[in-house]
Amino acid sequence: MNNDVIAIIVTYNRKELLKESIEALLQQTYKNFDILVIDNASTDGTYETISSYIDNNQIKYQNTGANLGGAGGFQFGIKKAVNDGYEKLWIMDDDTIPTPSALEELMNADHILNGEYGFLCSHVEWKDGNPCAMNVPNVSNEWINNTQLIQEGLLRVKQCSFVSCFFTKDSVKKVGLPIKEFFVWGDDAEYTKRLSDYLPSYFVSKSIVVHKMHSNIPTDISQDHPDRLFRYQFSYRNMYYVNKQQGNKLSMLLYYYGVFLDTKKILKSKQSGKWKKLKIMYKSVRKGKKFHPQIEYIDK
Repeated sequence: MNNDVIAIIVTYNRKELLKESIEALLQQTYKNFDILVIDNASTDGTYETISSYIDNNQIKYQNTGANLGGAGGFQFGIKKAVNDGYEKLWIMDDDTIPTPSALEELMNADHILNGEYGFLCSHVEWKDGNPCAMNVPNVSNEWINNTQLIQEGLLRVKQCSFVSCFFTKDSVKKVGLPIKEFFVWGDDAEYTKRLSDYLPSYFVSKSIVVHKMHSNIPTDISQDHPDRLFRYQFSYRNMYYVNKQQGNKLSMLLYYYGVFLDTKKILKSKQSGKWKKLKIMYKSVRKGKKFHPQIEYIDK
């Protein structure tokens, strides 16, 4: 290991987007970092597609041997990076395309804050240059208390997505790893909340990445494609846990209010499969009540 910064990409069956993401990382203006590709046992020829990159000492590849989902993949990659001795970790999905100065701006923020932060997150744009609706960070009520940092382009936040999230090895050792049992959805909200509870965390407006999602519309069970409905079993279950962990009645009231609104949208929708969607949603809420995963820690 020659560098103390590592970019971790979790991928599953999106070899062309992964290749584009790697190319964007290789064009970063900040050069002193390595790249770790965590492959959730892709079956589309991912390894063959990127095998030429692996000859580059900067790029490392690890196949998990099974599809662990985004949550399991990030846990796997973060644990490996910390155990391999990297000091700073930059994580992203395989459809994240960093602009050339994205990492340099995160490192500038790291310097301004003297390394004292829970996490840093980038400004995430969609393909058309507008903010990506799925990746808007949750702003902290404390954002107004430091005008000097705001002038530096740093805004205090509480939660963000895993589409360009940056944190330190010390923070991981303090708060533990992401919860692999989440599989998909909500793992980023839960984990970044843990990090921001540990230390103040910031949105870095000058660090910009592009999230090449299919569309820039927030997920909606009432309108989503039938092939994607299975994912909502994790969404409602995991977000029950996330809201429960907030430790206040308002969070749970807002959760149930969201379920109520989703129920209304499903019933009013002109799409077929209404009862299937309702069954997935309510069954997942019940599962959330019994969902008590344990946080895994790395030995210090």
